[in-house]
Amino acid sequence: MVKIAWHPLFAHPLPEGHRFPMLKYELIPEQLLHEGAITKANLFEPEEASEASVLLSHDPAYWAQLRDLTLPPREQRRIGFPLSAQLLERELRIAQGTIDGAVFAQKNGIAFNVAGGTHHAGSNWGEGFCLLNDQAIAANYLLNKGLSQRILIIDLDVHQGNGTAEIFEGEDRVFTFSMHGEKNFPFRKEVSNLDIPLEDGLKDDQFLRELEAALPELLKHQPDFVFYLSGVDVLESDKLGKLALSKEGCKARDKAVLQFCKDNNLPVQVSMGGGYSPNIRDIVEAHCHTFKIGLDIFE
Repeated sequence: MVKIAWHPLFAHPLPEGHRFPMLKYELIPEQLLHEGAITKANLFEPEEASEASVLLSHDPAYWAQLRDLTLPPREQRRIGFPLSAQLLERELRIAQGTIDGAVFAQKNGIAFNVAGGTHHAGSNWGEGFCLLNDQAIAANYLLNKGLSQRILIIDLDVHQGNGTAEIFEGEDRVFTFSMHGEKNFPFRKEVSNLDIPLEDGLKDDQFLRELEAALPELLKHQPDFVFYLSGVDVLESDKLGKLALSKEGCKARDKAVLQFCKDNNLPVQVSMGGGYSPNIRDIVEAHCHTFKIGLDIFE
């Protein structure tokens, strides 16, 4: 059975002014259940990731400041909201959801996290609403436990996966691939193993051509596991994205990646990443398509 990480905290601990985009974490599973795409048996509530798991990817001094709620105000502003115990618990549960999902995916082919995709968190910093890097933590968990030997991270959020690139700089067992808006946040990019910067206003056809040309090249890394960050901030309706993909284009993107994984016998863990369209239904619909495409391909 395909497993999906979800927890009530994913939607609710943020301060006023940040709650609208977080509503998707509540609405996505509700919509999938309403449509009959999943049952409650597909959902699981993760515990908090352990300190040992966090420290496989993050600097001990940075982690101590998060754990003890002593992160300097300047660093909290870089993240985008004030640090709190509830916010930290949320991040730890997201990270554990991705770890558990990766293990489930090795058994079932695919697993999802309703949240996650916190790819701006580097080894010793947080930014862009990201405190801890869930897919980096899970990738290092698999490597540390001997559950994987070579990992591929496919990041198709509109923003570069700068934290992920920094964490795995010099780590030959992990190949980081990011397609992202060239002129979008973060304005100081890190260097992934493969970066494809995209012009503002890019539409479906060119995006899909770039992606379909890149996917076969990624097999040269000889991965045995894939983490996929499927942000829907690539949509034309997104207020922060600057690209111009349609909903159909976004669906075609997900189908290309997930069919690539299936065809090459690569288990895949999927985290949702960004989505900031003014109409919450556009965000939820696009994310739900990702789940349904994955279920269709792997079940």
